[in-house]
Amino acid sequence: MLKHCKDCNLPETYETLEFDAKGTCNICTQKEFKDEVVDWSGRKRQLDELVEAYRGKHDYDCLVPFSGGKDSTFTLNYLVKEYKIKPLVVQFNHGFMRQGLLQNNERTFRKLGVDVISFTPNWQLVKRLMLESLTRKGDFCWHCHTGIYSYPMHVALEKRIPLIFWGEPSSEYTAYYDYRDNQIEEVDEVKFNRSTNLGITAEDMAGMISGDFVLDPRDLKPFSYPPLRELKKLGYRSVCLGSFIPWDVKKQVSIIQNELGWKGDQVEGMPWEVYPYEKIECFMQGVRDYIKYLKRGYSRVTQMTALDLRNRRISMQEAKHLIAEYEGKKPPSLKLFLEYLDLTEEEFNQIVAKTVVSPHQPNFQASEAPKTADYESWFREPPERRGIRHKPEISKGGN
Repeated sequence: MLKHCKDCNLPETYETLEFDAKGTCNICTQKEFKDEVVDWSGRKRQLDELVEAYRGKHDYDCLVPFSGGKDSTFTLNYLVKEYKIKPLVVQFNHGFMRQGLLQNNERTFRKLGVDVISFTPNWQLVKRLMLESLTRKGDFCWHCHTGIYSYPMHVALEKRIPLIFWGEPSSEYTAYYDYRDNQIEEVDEVKFNRSTNLGITAEDMAGMISGDFVLDPRDLKPFSYPPLRELKKLGYRSVCLGSFIPWDVKKQVSIIQNELGWKGDQVEGMPWEVYPYEKIECFMQGVRDYIKYLKRGYSRVTQMTALDLRNRRISMQEAKHLIAEYEGKKPPSLKLFLEYLDLTEEEFNQIVAKTVVSPHQPNFQASEAPKTADYESWFREPPERRGIRHKPEISKGGN
């Protein structure tokens, strides 16, 4: 049996989690500090000063990395409406964006009147990165983690935009950064190497995959963090909006729904009526959460109910009921994922089993979660193109 926080129910296998003598976790303690100690009026004044320091000095006042989910949509909406600034919106397309998300994005961009750059990496490369990341870390999302955080920084250098605004602070969910440090969270190379890239640099990845994959090293540039020297010459600040204003997901979802017509969606393995706003960006989210459950014994329902428990929005009984009903089920998208990489489910299970976090013991015989309404529209890899496009074999005669 896993040990759980007595207040928010997070398990001991949760990243960065520690318990005090009373059985309360450090994430809950951070929340108390956020509510009772942080001077949010002073933080707002710091934000005002930061925006004014960069206003009108470049082609754009700031750059906003944008997935189209609840947090980046709120961030963009808040900055445009609160400060009347001119942002450049930069979107990294990981390859699994859903139609509902794209419709949200179009409504948001048109209503706010913003310039947008969107980048989609080489699909054949993405598949090879997914397989390598899954095999080494039990997390196939290396290309997404790194691309989302590094590509906008390359654009910031290219376009000479020194001010970059991200959304929620990581202190809401983890202790990589702690509200109790009472500092502005910088989204920089330190954070990128500490938690974002899974301990694998783009240079590492090149060495890992170049033996069997035709790789142009330039293809990995979007996944590598720009040179710190160049960013410092630009005079960059890369910060979370949630370091300056108190982050409240449910209130912010209500704002973007009312002001932008933003719509939630069904996500595999989640209670659709309770959390229609969480992680709607990616149709592989169900697979990612399923792997987390196999590795650590919890998934996104535990995370979201923990957040609601800290905010006293649900009872422990309600949280445990949702977790028991929805977590651990096999997502229908797993079939598509296995086809992309040309893996059998047995091979997938063997890979994930090597990354399980003790003392959790996984159950690979799960029942299947229901299909979302848009499941049939998700990309299918034709049989002849499934798997990795390996280097052609070199004949012994050299011909």
